[in-house]
Amino acid sequence: MIKISPSILSADFANLERDIRKISTADYVHVDVMDGVFVPNITIGLPVVKAIRPATPLPLDVHLMIVQPGRYAAQFCDAGADIVTMHVESDTEANLRDAIERVHAKGKRAGVVVKPGTPAEAVLPYIRDVEMILVMTVEPGFGGQSFLSDQMIKVRAIRKLINEQNPVCELEVDGGVAPDTFRACIDAGANVLVAGSAVYKAPDIPARIRLLRG
Repeated sequence: MIKISPSILSADFANLERDIRKISTADYVHVDVMDGVFVPNITIGLPVVKAIRPATPLPLDVHLMIVQPGRYAAQFCDAGADIVTMHVESDTEANLRDAIERVHAKGKRAGVVVKPGTPAEAVLPYIRDVEMILVMTVEPGFGGQSFLSDQMIKVRAIRKLINEQNPVCELEVDGGVAPDTFRACIDAGANVLVAGSAVYKAPDIPARIRLLRG
């Protein structure tokens, strides 16, 4: 089954609870955390994750675009994250392994993320230990960017690795997912799609979520 994880980066931050309730038919709520260092933008932090936790029964899919994510991984779990994904480019392999263990110690799911310029093989040190791998199909840091179709080669490669080494691991795609691009993601092997503006700018949000499920 294809799962949809709408990104609240495209929601109205002055009405965040209202806009989270609008995506109640989705599978996850995607929360982009940016520190202004790993990516050139600053967004949501721990207090907002804690505040929105009571607003939805959906799992919070928290994407940490921050340096040394292990410093905060457990705290995001305590704030209400159900899934915490961290960039392979953000720290050393040893530190990321420790961060994954911290998330698991909290009883939550952990994942790793790769930027467009990072090869599929970068997930290999973690693939047996995570519940999700996220492939960015835009450069991380801002919403509303154009979909990088060449990343489908990487999605296919990672799907093959997952099938061989950790079949229960989810494969997520984030960036430019829309009515004209979602099918390519599914065909390449993704089973979780992050969509921001494609969901929140739709005239009928539940209908758009159904469409993106394929």
